[in-house]
Amino acid sequence: MGSTTLPYGSPQAITLQSAGLFAANMQRNTTMNRLTGKFPQQADAEATIRKQSSNEMPIVRCMDLQKMAGDEITFDLINPMGGKPIMGSRNAEGLGRAMSFSQDRLRINQARYPISAGDTMTQQRTPHELRKLGRALGENYMNRLADQLILTHLAGARGFHDNIEWAVPKASDADFADIAINTVKAPTKNRHFMSTATGIETIKASGNEITIASTDIFNADLVDAVRTTLDSMAVPPPPVIFEGDKMASDSPLRVLLCSSEQYTSFLQSNSGNVRTLQANSMARAQQAGNNPVLMGDALLWNGILIIKMPKPIRFYAGDSLRWCASYTTETETATDLVPAAFSTTHAVDRAILLGGQALAEAWGKHTKSGSPFFFSEKELDHGDKLELLVGAINGRSKIRFEIDHGDSKQFTDYGVIAIDTAVKLPA
Repeated sequence: MGSTTLPYGSPQAITLQSAGLFAANMQRNTTMNRLTGKFPQQADAEATIRKQSSNEMPIVRCMDLQKMAGDEITFDLINPMGGKPIMGSRNAEGLGRAMSFSQDRLRINQARYPISAGDTMTQQRTPHELRKLGRALGENYMNRLADQLILTHLAGARGFHDNIEWAVPKASDADFADIAINTVKAPTKNRHFMSTATGIETIKASGNEITIASTDIFNADLVDAVRTTLDSMAVPPPPVIFEGDKMASDSPLRVLLCSSEQYTSFLQSNSGNVRTLQANSMARAQQAGNNPVLMGDALLWNGILIIKMPKPIRFYAGDSLRWCASYTTETETATDLVPAAFSTTHAVDRAILLGGQALAEAWGKHTKSGSPFFFSEKELDHGDKLELLVGAINGRSKIRFEIDHGDSKQFTDYGVIAIDTAVKLPA
């Protein structure tokens, strides 16, 4: 019977290890991964136009670059059509309205993370198997990097919260643009709101400060205002449709990601209904194959599913909060700051409302592993030292189109809305 042990450096070993990494990442038990679906094709667009059921998830994944050369994909939006019908026997010939398309694109690149597994004497002195530990640490790091890049692109900002758990550096870091791969775009004017304590309003500034007060918190009134705004908005983010959700057509859902501090603020403003909101979410989960997104701490309120985001997108007093002052351009204003009055006790956190097709994620293929993830080991210094490396080839970008609203063309983050609120900082 032949041996199944693969020697160090074997091409087969690289392929098998990398395939395992890819499977682990795709199955990672995180909120961001559970909000991911397949990249839409023309048939999906046709079904959407006809209002047929389709699987609309906030993050859409494209694997096409695994099958062909190239480091960029494009995706298109069919603009809505307006105008009056032609009635009765009036001539209609030659008066057809042209279909209009908008286009966006994203690039992919490789990200690599090396880990030293020590030298011969280090491995002699320690009881741990450093090779196995290094591989597990590398995989954990790449998972965090993926989730944080998704969050940063969706929010349109990295924010200024920072600790050792952040794999994505702050935007001031010299390597930030390379790590993000695609431009992190501040929210478009028609997709950026802030709390007024009793509702929401579009983002605005006075002097060089954003006009938000420390009392403008995340509460039940804000969520109600978000739902009202969605119902009256032209071309709102499409609903999120979880696979198998029997209530998707009759009771559409959007997902509202919030920081832990915003979540607590909402609970305090709605303490008498918390159990009801959790029960609402659990009941909806039963209609959607017990989807884990709808379970646990999830709260369902007025068609909005409220869940915690993995890391806060946070701006402290004096931090720049980039925003777009015009509906018709992507020009960003960076000079307006979080009010100095927030001091060290309060900050601005960004909640993210997700509809369908908010962010595109593309994956490439490594030449040696045959998959987006790759893993390698290399002996250094004549075999005395061992270095491990884990990597991935992918890219992400918020989906943005210039949408024709009839009276104007507005740059629009297709499936995501940013909502800034004040939060009280932990002691």
